[in-house]
Amino acid sequence: MTDPQAQASSVPVITIDGPTASGKGTIASRVAQRLGWATLDSGALYRLTALGVLQEGVNAEDVAAVARVARELDVAFRGDVILLKGEDVTNRIRQEDIGNLASRVAVYPEVREALLQRQRDFRRPPGLVADGRDMGTVVFPDATLKIFLVAAVEARAERRYKQLKEKGFSVNLTDLLEDMRARDSRDANRASAPLVAAPDAITIDSSGLSIEQTVQAVLDHWSARLA
Repeated sequence: MTDPQAQASSVPVITIDGPTASGKGTIASRVAQRLGWATLDSGALYRLTALGVLQEGVNAEDVAAVARVARELDVAFRGDVILLKGEDVTNRIRQEDIGNLASRVAVYPEVREALLQRQRDFRRPPGLVADGRDMGTVVFPDATLKIFLVAAVEARAERRYKQLKEKGFSVNLTDLLEDMRARDSRDANRASAPLVAAPDAITIDSSGLSIEQTVQAVLDHWSARLA
C-alpha cells in the first residue's frame, strides 16, 4: 500500500522566501507557469487569517482565538481568485491594513502550527512552487531548490506603492516605507519561524532585475540543479 506522505515527499518543490514586496509571489507564479506546476501563496493564508479576525471581531491579542480562526478558515483558491466563505476577497487581502495585521498574528506559534499542514497539502504532482517567509526553513525543509529573494527596502516600497496606486488605493510612500521596515523587523525577529535564508538557499537580489530576468535566474538554478 502506497504511503501518501512518502508519495508527497517525492514531489519536487521550489521554495521562494523573502521579505514583503520582494516580488516573490509574482516570481513564484511565473516560474510555476513555465514549469506547469502548482503554486502556494502562503502569505495569502496569513492575510486570510487576519481578514477573518477582523470580520469575526476577534481580539488580535487573543492568541487562542486567532489560532482558531486560522484552523477554521473556509477558503478556496480558484486560479487567481481567493474566496473566503464563498466571497471574493482577492483584492481585500492585499490592502495594507490586512498585511500589517497578518504580520502581527504571524508571530504566534499557534497560528503557524494551525496553518502548517494546510500548506504542506499543496504538495502534489507534478510539482509545487511555494512562496513565503519560512517555506524553505519550516514548511518544506526538503525542497529540491530553495531561493531567498531580496531587494533593497526602498525598491520594495516603491514597487508596492506603484501596485497599490494602480489598484486605486490611496497610499503614502513615506508611510509605506516605515511600515515595511517595521514589518521586516517583526518578520526577522519573531521567535517562531523567523524570516531567514535556509542554509542551502540561493540568494537572488532583484533590486536591479526585471521580473523576467528574476524568473530566468530561478529557472537557470533549477536547470543546474537537475543537471
